[in-house]
Amino acid sequence: MSNKRLYIQEVATRDGFQNEARFVDTEAKIELIDRLSACGYAKIEVTSFTSPKAIPALRDAEAVMHRIARREGVVYTVLVPNLRGAERALSCGVDEVNLVMSVSESHNRANLRMSREQSFAQLRDVIGVVKQTKVAINVSLSTAMGCPMEGDIEQAEVLDWMQRFADLGVHGVTLCDTTGMAYPSQVGALCAAARERFAALELTLHFHNTRGMALANTLAALQAGIDRFDASLGGLGGCPYAPGATGNVCTEELVHMLELDGYDTGVDLAAVLSASALLPQLIGHDVPSQLLKAGRRLDLHSMPCATADGLPEQRAFSQGA
Repeated sequence: MSNKRLYIQEVATRDGFQNEARFVDTEAKIELIDRLSACGYAKIEVTSFTSPKAIPALRDAEAVMHRIARREGVVYTVLVPNLRGAERALSCGVDEVNLVMSVSESHNRANLRMSREQSFAQLRDVIGVVKQTKVAINVSLSTAMGCPMEGDIEQAEVLDWMQRFADLGVHGVTLCDTTGMAYPSQVGALCAAARERFAALELTLHFHNTRGMALANTLAALQAGIDRFDASLGGLGGCPYAPGATGNVCTEELVHMLELDGYDTGVDLAAVLSASALLPQLIGHDVPSQLLKAGRRLDLHSMPCATADGLPEQRAFSQGA
């Protein structure tokens, strides 16, 4: 058991909503983010300042960012792809910009339509502009634990890209398991190496549950000293290179597990579950969250009703292994 303080970062309103076919109304986005602001998150990724043509689901980025109620102690971060996006984000008074590129050349070309070196040059320019302000800079490295086109990614390559951004003065790096290819021993080794080499960086792990290993990978990262994790309300999210897959690690399932093991997440699980219950109506379909369906471990049930002969009725319960 542990009472170690962890930091949970909500990404559903960006990483989740950008994958949804139904446009979530601006007012509904603002109401949800305001509700999440009261849940105890360390950070909320509000939206993305990408071209509205590229991601129409987040075409209301300015309106949302300007109108949410900021809560002291919560970092409000946004995804920024280029200089134009950075200018838009800075005009909204964001706390942090999150820059993204892939460690895999193939994935970067498929996802961002440019080489890694082109991405790096573009992001270096963004960093140069943002560093003139007080806004923090985080870099998310996609496919850090596997590429669906190239397979395994060498640990040394991930660390080299981290070094290039650390040299530019970013304050944090997120290692992303973009298509859920990570496994625990790999995660533990990478996290331990990253922690040792980049002690000054704020290090975040971003797991997807594509192959059902997000929580197991989280435990491996914890053992390697990681204390900051992205998660998505209801398990929303996904990737076009993992069709039919579930999305990011589910926030309520992650917090539930961590609290059972004695970690202090700072998150109000009941409030998160209440917010998660709103998602199916907002997006028009069910969400992957198992906890939303089954309830918390100690959400107990009443005894089955007794029949006339005194034996319990088995309508709601069946004997199983």
